[in-house]
Amino acid sequence: MLDINFIKNNKDLVKKAVEDKQLSKTISIDKLIETHDLYLSLLKKVELHRALRNKLSEGISKVAAEDRPKLITEATAVKEELIKFEKDLTEIKSIFDQMMLWVPSVPADDVPVGQDESGNKVVREEGSIKEPSFKPKDHVDLGLSLDIMDLERGTKIGGFRGYFLKNEGAQLEQAILRYACDLMLGEGYTMLSVPWIVKPEFFTGTGYFPWGEDDHYRLEDDKALIGTAEVSLTSYYAGEVLNESDLPVKLFGLSPCFRKEVGAYGKDTKGIFRLHQFNKVEQVVLTTANEELTREWHDKMLNHAENVLKGLNLPYRVLLMCTGDMGAGQVKKYDLETWFPSQSNYRETHSDSYFRDFQSRRLNIKYRDSAGELKYVYTLNNTVAATPRLLAAVIENYQNVDGSITVPEVLRKYVNFDKILPKQKII
Repeated sequence: MLDINFIKNNKDLVKKAVEDKQLSKTISIDKLIETHDLYLSLLKKVELHRALRNKLSEGISKVAAEDRPKLITEATAVKEELIKFEKDLTEIKSIFDQMMLWVPSVPADDVPVGQDESGNKVVREEGSIKEPSFKPKDHVDLGLSLDIMDLERGTKIGGFRGYFLKNEGAQLEQAILRYACDLMLGEGYTMLSVPWIVKPEFFTGTGYFPWGEDDHYRLEDDKALIGTAEVSLTSYYAGEVLNESDLPVKLFGLSPCFRKEVGAYGKDTKGIFRLHQFNKVEQVVLTTANEELTREWHDKMLNHAENVLKGLNLPYRVLLMCTGDMGAGQVKKYDLETWFPSQSNYRETHSDSYFRDFQSRRLNIKYRDSAGELKYVYTLNNTVAATPRLLAAVIENYQNVDGSITVPEVLRKYVNFDKILPKQKII
């Protein structure tokens, strides 16, 4: 959420952000400012009528009895007008508050302007793509032949995009997650086991509502299932005041994630790439309201995610996302895309973003600086590892000509095998 005074003082800048992020149909900055001006006008009337009401009430007891009826009549009229103004004020404040939720953050100066993914820029490519001497299979064919996944029964039990991981596949997924967690612990982050069911105000606080509300599973009590641990981790200090010495706060969590994948009809329907349920290790940092320091942390967090891919020896590339392919609250965003041999293409596996005080204003997370001034923290988040999407990348990149899969060296300490061999299905 942006400060309304910032919006008014930088109207053209915020208008451009709305346009560049393809959000012109959801919010009008001119209408927002008009609504806020009306709110201030009504607030002034309410305050004046409250003062007049109080003055008349005090005067009634001080005047002569014969003069009281006139004052009582006047006070009654003022009270009735005040009731009307207060009702109007409440209504316009509610409208204004809802409009403010639709205002996006202003992208950083170095974010490319673009309408969609075609406007993203490749920053660099890492790792060497190995051209196999055989035609590589996709992760589905490998998973079924090795009996490490079952999509048919997954669909039977869980519906469309349902899946089972089996045998070494289930173990390898857990190994990837444990490896990612160990890397984050080594970086000094605090590990949290987070709530999966969260109140709606914290989805709003992190910016997933109202924009992404349709993509979340809602429960009967109005709570919702998280689509990422970012919601719970970023909200951890909601409504609290930290000390500057407490910052940066470095958190990470491992959780299941649930998404309806609204708007993804027909996309990645095969395999375990785009799913309604998956597991993810997520990192979140809260830091001081300093743009330069925040950008340093943005790069550090990207480096943490890259270390996972480097450790797994997977080729990948770094993308700087354009305005039309980033979230409404994000100021700057990198994606990591990992190489999938069967597609001869890179596919998204990680996302790294910072928000300035967009989330902290909504969540009311502040800190007291060295001068005693209260400020909103700046927030950042990044994927460390998301499975089974990352598992699919491992399976494809480590396949052998005989249909087996070699286990990446860094994962072998978590499992009791170094290769997954074709086998006869038991069930």
